[in-house]
Amino acid sequence: MRRVTLFVNGSHRDGKVVAVYGALSDLLSVASNKLNIKAVNLYNGKGGLIDDIALIRDDDVLYVSEGETFIDPEAHDKEMEAKSSMCTDWITLNVGGQYFTTTRSTLVNKEPESMLAHMFRDKVCHMAFFGEQDAWGNKRDHQGGFLIDRSPEFFMPILNYLRHGQLIVNKGLNLLGVLEEAKFFGIESLIEQLELEIKNSLPAEDHSPISRKEFVRFLLATPTKSELRCQVIRGGAGFLSLSGCSEA
Repeated sequence: MRRVTLFVNGSHRDGKVVAVYGALSDLLSVASNKLNIKAVNLYNGKGGLIDDIALIRDDDVLYVSEGETFIDPEAHDKEMEAKSSMCTDWITLNVGGQYFTTTRSTLVNKEPESMLAHMFRDKVCHMAFFGEQDAWGNKRDHQGGFLIDRSPEFFMPILNYLRHGQLIVNKGLNLLGVLEEAKFFGIESLIEQLELEIKNSLPAEDHSPISRKEFVRFLLATPTKSELRCQVIRGGAGFLSLSGCSEA
């Protein structure tokens, strides 16, 4: 009695040793039951299609397909290993033409509900294996960087915040620009910090009294459809004075 080892097409794992008897259709039926597939074709190790059971020898290794052509298991394993090497936590972002290298965990862990977290949560490995574009439409440039059409200057403080949780902004950088990017990417905890920083950076209100001449100048410069609001300060001996006039 001849015995053969059967593998699913493209694999050399979880093989089944079976006895060969009857016609080729009988062996295909046994292969279907043993491998839990709908066996249609048998191939030898070199990819040759077996169409006659007489061609099968004792201790042959055969590959069973559901109708697809032969897949070399060694080449298939090498391809999967190559794709697996692409499935890494490291990510390169092309933000407005400037490259940033970071990790998927950096983009995901600090603000799990942000746009960046949703864009890159479990998507990089999926794209590496299946070559598909995910629901967020992530696209890569010719160097493999994920394309993001935003300002790199304002993105840098956001990325650093996701890395270490501290808001660090280079001198002279407009905080309003960073705030807009934080709102765009949905970095909620950073939005609160930026709004507080911007508020604290504003000059203190001037409450010093103004003269009658200055008040008349403010009044004449105010459009007829606008309001001029001033703060009234009560002085000694019941005198009133104005300060902090502004158009509203």
